[in-house]
Amino acid sequence: MFAQIKEDIYCVFDRDPASRTVFEILTTYPGTHALLIHRLSHWLWAKRLKWLARAFAYIGRWFTGIEIHPGATIGRRFFIDHGTGVVIGETTEIGDDVTLYHGVTLGGTTWNKGKRHPTVHNNVIVGAGAKILGPIVVGENSRIGSNAVVVKDVPVGATMVGIPARQVGKQASVEEVRRETANKIGFDAYGVTADLPDPMIEAINKMLDHIHTSDQRYEEMRCALRKLGEHVDTIEPLEMDSWLAECGGQAQGINGDDVAAKADAAQINQNVVDNSTDLSKDAVNG
Repeated sequence: MFAQIKEDIYCVFDRDPASRTVFEILTTYPGTHALLIHRLSHWLWAKRLKWLARAFAYIGRWFTGIEIHPGATIGRRFFIDHGTGVVIGETTEIGDDVTLYHGVTLGGTTWNKGKRHPTVHNNVIVGAGAKILGPIVVGENSRIGSNAVVVKDVPVGATMVGIPARQVGKQASVEEVRRETANKIGFDAYGVTADLPDPMIEAINKMLDHIHTSDQRYEEMRCALRKLGEHVDTIEPLEMDSWLAECGGQAQGINGDDVAAKADAAQINQNVVDNSTDLSKDAVNG
């Protein structure tokens, strides 16, 4: 149990950049206080000391503003950031490395006994004010947007937003490509977008897709030039003025080639006429 409590404390450093010391976490973090009290009340609940368990849970709610039923099952490295207004029902099951923000409700939709609260799997993040209601399943690595109301099962790795919540975002492979492209150009797209349908974010994502496609075509051209014997890796980029001058020279060269081609065609036609005249003369003389 002490190893689990140590994990509960040290996981705060990974998910809250404002955290500084263990002493600060133990004395000023209501989410940590609520979790430690729940560990004790849940142990009492399992020992069938249910009134005592509810009493400790009530004390924890009074001190922290976070209500966790002692019957709820919570995994390792659970973190509640800020915490005010969080409610977790009796039959809730929470996996490892789950993060909740303030105002989250893991509640039920019926007065019937039995399983009536959600099951939240590992590595899930639930945004501020979100409501996950009923005996539904939230898949691993999924994200629940702020103020979303989730009433249906959430697929693995999905991002849910809206009321009622709906899945948004692209495939994971597309997001990974965008993240790699953003890293290459020094822009952290992951820090700006959480797969939300924002017009500006969509425009940035389209730009990243275009850059990735351009990079692919550029590499294909380099490979083709290498096959032709060009040492493309040693070519220095051209300055704008010299590039314009070179392009202008090439354009002039193209126009000159067109004139030369026309002149050659005229010369060939004249030669054909001359040859035909010579053949006619030879035939007459013969």
